[in-house]
Amino acid sequence: MTDTAWVAGGVKIAAGVLDEIERAGIAAYARDEEACGYLTGPASDPLLADQAVELQNLANKYHQVDPEGHPRTGREYFKINSLKFERAIAEGVAGGRPVKVFFHSHLDCGAYFSAEDAASMTMGNTGGPSFALAYLVTAVDRAEVTAHRLFIWDNRSGSFVEAPFSKLA
Repeated sequence: MTDTAWVAGGVKIAAGVLDEIERAGIAAYARDEEACGYLTGPASDPLLADQAVELQNLANKYHQVDPEGHPRTGREYFKINSLKFERAIAEGVAGGRPVKVFFHSHLDCGAYFSAEDAASMTMGNTGGPSFALAYLVTAVDRAEVTAHRLFIWDNRSGSFVEAPFSKLA
């Protein structure tokens, strides 16, 4: 098993972590925006994700300040502070608790990996992902969580594909 085995799927997500993601998704739904964040876990167990960290979705703030430059709102996509996220990735590696999964929610449209998701994770579709991560999308439909789906980068197809994950009790 490599030290970034999570990029191949098979991530084991602690039940409490999925509960936290669901709470974040429902709370964000009430704010009319997507939830987003990341999952970490011990380097000694590469497939285990046992902590969720929510990030602020900045999309609505950017849209409010510059609606022409940022025409979409947080209901349609997420925008994070990339410097904070990159710092979390570096600190996770250094501290033995790497960031393994990026998560976000979709509102009233199901759990799928959108073209916008792919573009944001590959720096505008300029190649593979910017980070060695798996990606969890949570569907929040009518203020209720209806699905979780995990996606990984597939080098053969040059695209994101669905991969299995498990929920730990």
